[in-house]
Amino acid sequence: MCTSKFAIVAAVAFVAFESLQAQNTTTATPKQIQVRPAGAAAFATEHPLMPIGTAAPDFSLRGTDDKVHTLAEFSKSKVLVVMFESIHCPVSENYEGRMRALYDQYNGKDVAFVAINPNNPSAVRLDELGYTDLTDAPADMKIRVKDRDIPWPYLYDGETQSTVQKVGAVATPHVFIFDGERKLRYEGRIDDNQNEKLVKVHDVRDAIDALLAGKEVAVPHRPAFGCSTKWLSKAGDVQREWAKIIAEPVVLAPASSTDLLTLRANASDTVTVVHFWNTKGSNTPTNFNLLETTYRMYRGRSYDFVTVNTDAAANNNKVTEFLRAQHASSKNLQLAPTDLKSTQSAFGATWRADEEYTAVIAPGGKIVYAHVGPVNILDVRHAVLANFTDNPHYPGQAEYWASRGPR
Repeated sequence: MCTSKFAIVAAVAFVAFESLQAQNTTTATPKQIQVRPAGAAAFATEHPLMPIGTAAPDFSLRGTDDKVHTLAEFSKSKVLVVMFESIHCPVSENYEGRMRALYDQYNGKDVAFVAINPNNPSAVRLDELGYTDLTDAPADMKIRVKDRDIPWPYLYDGETQSTVQKVGAVATPHVFIFDGERKLRYEGRIDDNQNEKLVKVHDVRDAIDALLAGKEVAVPHRPAFGCSTKWLSKAGDVQREWAKIIAEPVVLAPASSTDLLTLRANASDTVTVVHFWNTKGSNTPTNFNLLETTYRMYRGRSYDFVTVNTDAAANNNKVTEFLRAQHASSKNLQLAPTDLKSTQSAFGATWRADEEYTAVIAPGGKIVYAHVGPVNILDVRHAVLANFTDNPHYPGQAEYWASRGPR
């Protein structure tokens, strides 16, 4: 049947796309790099793609507006565009602007739009969060909607994944377009190129135009590409990742003021976060955990995280015990209290020995974020993401983070 053929072709094409990204990014794991057509077919049959002509499945999902949304509320529109999107995926992020342009063009012209996040955050590894500030959790979806002024309903299906299982979305983004009778008339990619300047085929726009004109969609299926749907069955990958993290060695090394001057200059091509801390700090555990998590997210990119402890050497056992409790496998230095003042001068800031100080240093030595005391971890992540070099396999990321709206 053409349905199963479409499903297998879509899965194979998608896996090939994501594997290509994996082969060219250091955040990849061997599992992502493998391309096995037989496995792709098995993946497709587990949650097969909805055949063209099938009626839209009913749903009842809570949105970022805290309201429950159903299929029935969109019944008056001649065309319904259902977009499976996610928060963490760089491809999904890069297409937010293009989907907004489509929304602005067709909203109010008998076309309804709704987005659904199919992912469960418990099935997303930390090393899969290298291009995002947030996870796929409902609370983080609300932040993204506010940050990016997303106007369409954005619903969460990650808890049970009941809706995405019915349609078989293989990736984010993956678009499904239904006609006035709510029969599926198009599913697949948004257009043919992540690089917006190189787009030649506007698949979603063409499908909408055809349906509004009462015509058949010329090409009802185009393989979706992006980040794989994070099925609940992938939670085991997250557990295995954490087991590896807690097995990583934790080392504390002495550092001189000269070492810190070199760190401050950041002559490397990495974005570096430096965090000064002391065991007497009241917020130290919370801040440290957030920053270590961020390190685990971004360490597959050109990124470094260095912690600098300012306790006296007599407290080494306490310092080391704290680092081990945090599974702090990042670079950990200890600076003598007598060297703190000269180091502060190099960083252009002052703070008490029992206070925390965090700086984000761009390649070349420019401090792009600095804060004394508890950090807003999203501010730290935004400063980091905005100063990464654009990855050619995810074109538009640098622009995406540079254009982030105010929170």
